[in-house]
Amino acid sequence: MILQALNRYYDILAADPDSGIPLYGYSVAGVSFALVLSPQGELLDVLHLFDQVQRGKKTIEIAQRITVPEQVKRTVGITPNFLCDNSVYVLGLTNRKDAKDPNYAVNRFTAFRDFNLDLLEKVDSPPARAVSAFLKRYDPDQGSTMPALKDQLEEIYGANLVFKLAGSPGFVHDDPQVRAAWEAYKATTGNEYLGQCLVTGETAPIARLHPSLKRVYGAQSSGATLVGFNASAYESYNRARGQGLNSPVSEKAAFAYATVLNYLLSEENRNNQILIGDTTVVYWAESTNRAYTRLFTSLFGGSQEMRAGDAEEEPARDKPAELRLKDIAVRLQRGQGLDMQELLAGLNPNTRFYVLGLAPNAAWVSVRFFHTDPFVKMVQKVVAHYKDLQIIKEFDNQPDLISPRQILWETVVKESSNPKSAPLLGGALFRSILTQAPYPAALYSAVINRIRAEMDDREKGTRKINYARAAILKAVLLRKYRNQPQHPIQEVLTMALNEQSTLPAYVLGRLFAVLEKAQQEAIGDVNAGIKDRYFTSACATPASVFPVLLRLSQHHISKADHGRSLDRRIQDILNLLDIEKNPIPAHLSLDEQGAFVLGYYHQRAAFFIPRANPKPVEALPAE
Repeated sequence: MILQALNRYYDILAADPDSGIPLYGYSVAGVSFALVLSPQGELLDVLHLFDQVQRGKKTIEIAQRITVPEQVKRTVGITPNFLCDNSVYVLGLTNRKDAKDPNYAVNRFTAFRDFNLDLLEKVDSPPARAVSAFLKRYDPDQGSTMPALKDQLEEIYGANLVFKLAGSPGFVHDDPQVRAAWEAYKATTGNEYLGQCLVTGETAPIARLHPSLKRVYGAQSSGATLVGFNASAYESYNRARGQGLNSPVSEKAAFAYATVLNYLLSEENRNNQILIGDTTVVYWAESTNRAYTRLFTSLFGGSQEMRAGDAEEEPARDKPAELRLKDIAVRLQRGQGLDMQELLAGLNPNTRFYVLGLAPNAAWVSVRFFHTDPFVKMVQKVVAHYKDLQIIKEFDNQPDLISPRQILWETVVKESSNPKSAPLLGGALFRSILTQAPYPAALYSAVINRIRAEMDDREKGTRKINYARAAILKAVLLRKYRNQPQHPIQEVLTMALNEQSTLPAYVLGRLFAVLEKAQQEAIGDVNAGIKDRYFTSACATPASVFPVLLRLSQHHISKADHGRSLDRRIQDILNLLDIEKNPIPAHLSLDEQGAFVLGYYHQRAAFFIPRANPKPVEALPAE
């Protein structure tokens, strides 16, 4: 189903002249240099083909993305490409010192020369004749001393190169006659085995090796495989004659799905992929209208593209997306329903939409999740996720809606040398969002563990219990108990304080917040207050802690400026517990501990309503 959906999307993009998607027989490659040739095949110059792009605060140069004749998938053999290859094949130049074969570079240049001459000598055009003449006269042993090459060898080593005829507007591989020769070659070559393609149903040459996918976060930079069989143990039904015959996909279908995925993973895709944990999320609609993907991107806080080396950085702000999210958040907070017709203005709500999560697995790519729905249902599920997360904010300048990356960040050990969330957690979270299933239990446990382990630290900007963590606990419990409306925990899974709730865990959380308030009013901020000393124990085994805290509170109340009001509030909360008939529990379950945290958070937030001068929220460290 995944390959069929990608194949259909390739047909949609191929019909759109603005998409830039390469046609069958071509691919997009990063090219760094063009060898400028005279009509006689002399190397006149080396043209730099770098693009400048913004990476955070820096501007860097990257190889220009160019459509070239389809690149082969290399294994251990010598397989040249047509008119675009790296310096080892095109020039026989390498800086490898560990090559066991002394003829490592020469053998590859020879293969490149013979393959290209065989095709080009059938073409009667000036660009083709120039390249043919160059390949015939060029000597790899003298290449490093040529005037056009010697001053930039270090940059050329390993880079992809193409050819250009001096005075010609395009590259040699763009010449119409050269393209015709290449396409005729592709039409007459391929796997000799014909079979029925599982994707299209057509009888066609079956691909033995499928193209590689690049820019999947964490996968090999040279590319990783989504579909393939590399050992006889994975072959079955007497399909031992070729690696691709076990699950036959035609060469054209394999090209189509890999081309689309590489496009979705590339910078040419104007709606970049989302990186959540170790999962790279790509998405598309069965339409040429990019408004579908723009809206979906904005629902997750704007563009959160993956770039090599910055996977843990906080994404750049996207103002239009933030405004859209803010409008959704305001409507949810007021209990207003969202007008889907207004949100999907100009879009067909029934257009099929796809979301695919990919994760690295050595030289392979594994599918974390794949989900498809009519677009309106997809949007409704994302909005429902944000509605479940709604909780009163501590400070006015906190985000209205909490992004999936922020959710994962709250599970991370900040002191780690390489702070990252659990590998499978990101995919499980995104799957829950798209299916409205209960959130993963591992998410709840991870947040509870961080609350137990961490302490408030103003210098580091960390807080034991904050807006995001409280929202996560509330959302997880809400989905877990949604189908159990009579369960007592339901009454505390609200956006703000529920003063009528008699759930012991929730009431004790409220009580702890008031006791902490009494200490702060009595002696101000201290290095280790009752939250640092007792919160974890009070949350898990309240009967062993609260008698001590209640005795201690009498000293704080006697010193506090508003001791009487605090004393009355403590008494009112204790009355909800009905201590004589329902003593303080000896232990709280994991779910009750979440209710305890919510009670504490709700009560603390209630202390500061209204607040005229909110304190600045702590900065979110880079993910």
